[in-house]
Amino acid sequence: MSQIVREIELEEDSYEFESRIKNLMWTVSEDYDAQELASSSIGATKNISMYNAIRHGALNMFFDKDEVVLYIAKKAYLGGDERHLVGIAQVCAEAACYDRITKIRPGVKDIRSAAFEDLLDYEYSELNANLIGRIRLTLISYYLTGELKGQANLVSAATRILEGKNAETTYDLLKIIDKIYNGWFDRSFERNKGGLDKVLAVKVKDLADYDWSDFVKDELYQDILEDVLKNIAVSLASENNEKPPQKAKKSVVYIDEKITSQLYSYVELNYGKSYLSKEELSRRNRALCTGMHADCSLYYTDGILNNYVTMNYKYKYAEMNASKNKLMYYDNHRLVKANIAQLTDILKKALVQRQDSDFVNSDKGTIVPNRLWRVGRCSTDKLFVADNKRDNCDFVIDILIDGSGSQARRQGKVAMQGYIISEALSNLNIPHRVMSFCSFWDYTILQRFRDYDDVTSKNFRMFEYTGNSNNRDGLAIRAACYDLLQRNEDNKVLIVLSDGRPNDANINRPNSKVDVIYTGDEAVKDTAYEIRKARQSGIAVLGVFAGEEEDLQAEMKMFGKDFAYIRNIKNFSNVVGRYLKKQIND
Repeated sequence: MSQIVREIELEEDSYEFESRIKNLMWTVSEDYDAQELASSSIGATKNISMYNAIRHGALNMFFDKDEVVLYIAKKAYLGGDERHLVGIAQVCAEAACYDRITKIRPGVKDIRSAAFEDLLDYEYSELNANLIGRIRLTLISYYLTGELKGQANLVSAATRILEGKNAETTYDLLKIIDKIYNGWFDRSFERNKGGLDKVLAVKVKDLADYDWSDFVKDELYQDILEDVLKNIAVSLASENNEKPPQKAKKSVVYIDEKITSQLYSYVELNYGKSYLSKEELSRRNRALCTGMHADCSLYYTDGILNNYVTMNYKYKYAEMNASKNKLMYYDNHRLVKANIAQLTDILKKALVQRQDSDFVNSDKGTIVPNRLWRVGRCSTDKLFVADNKRDNCDFVIDILIDGSGSQARRQGKVAMQGYIISEALSNLNIPHRVMSFCSFWDYTILQRFRDYDDVTSKNFRMFEYTGNSNNRDGLAIRAACYDLLQRNEDNKVLIVLSDGRPNDANINRPNSKVDVIYTGDEAVKDTAYEIRKARQSGIAVLGVFAGEEEDLQAEMKMFGKDFAYIRNIKNFSNVVGRYLKKQIND
């Protein structure tokens, strides 16, 4: 069997497995918007990953996951240890949900047993290294053998956790989590800070001032962090009774200065190391992050799969998404290749026409004998004819792709669209760059799939594209144009593939100059402004729209008449080709 065939089979297996994980999550939780949890379910083995998905889904189904997350945040705000709180919440939720889920999904029992066997094989040392891990090992032994045995303190804690079977409400579950924490991990907490009701009474607006650095530096809980901050942002708006509801979106979450020193490391850990030095990043941030984007930051990377810090769950999730995108390509490769050939042909014909000789009267060039009679009689500045043939190598193109979470459902199609354009341009030796953009906290992350003068083989990295987080379109367009304007080519083109919905929840540092969340009309106006500014500087801008019809008006406001609505990838090359042909012939 050839290596390529084997790779395709592995990719198919990865794709099918990821689909199974998502289906498990959806089926168990009965929440078809629970896709975000699927990435944090990926473990050391397939059995562990599947059981993690079931645990997450069950918690979502039987209890209020958001309330559990906010409890952890509030307890941490009062001085509790985040790591212990998250670990205790996991084992307590597992005990509370297992009997319930097996009544309606009997097959969960076999999946859990296989997962526990794998945990003992692959993660025993890690679990045995801390108290919550040893408690979990005691519980795993009980779940597998039916006997609760071991050290007295571990058995006592496990017995209390197993009482979670009787929890009827989320508050009941929180009482057990709180009791375990106070009894085994911090016996002075209740005496000094109060019991569960005191914890739950913490105002969500107070959490904005909390130092989240422990979450940031510990990759095990990074997925929890985003949920916490998201919930804080939403709750802050709902708790602010002094402002009318429609203005709640103006709220900004402020991060303490101490955490900002760790944000760069967090972004590096989850999006891959930057290919620019910190000095160059700082220089660009000073030049580009101004006005509405003041206090924002840019981060340039080739992606976590190409320059990772460590193979964490984000790396595994990126790997799985790449496999899924490639599988979609293999399923549609004939259609993709037909589009590439068609777009190449359209552009090639336009370039050939551009190369055709266009002779014009001139004061230099080849002399025209039948005009020599003009000498001494009239103006002699048009005695020659010159070939006004244009150079077909004076084009450079940037392809900028919205990489936000709203694109996750269509990421395979978006990857194919980027690949089609890139391959066609490579066939004609037109220099071009392909990047995606998304934002997390105050960072706008620009992931480069290929640079202007890269070899054609780099185009296939387009299938590493994934959709996550938010999107600050105006800043991303500004950054792309900054590099385009440094190029020597006379004709510069920017193609933006997006869903017409710029949206970035603004999370800033104290004393931030930015006081508005980047969303709605203000985000659309800012994006439209950056597009106008690009056109005024000589860059032709095309918007390729692949979103929902309800967002068409926003797309039109941003791009004017120069946007293409792609309903079906079969017509992709024709639509994009017409626009590029127009730019070549102008």
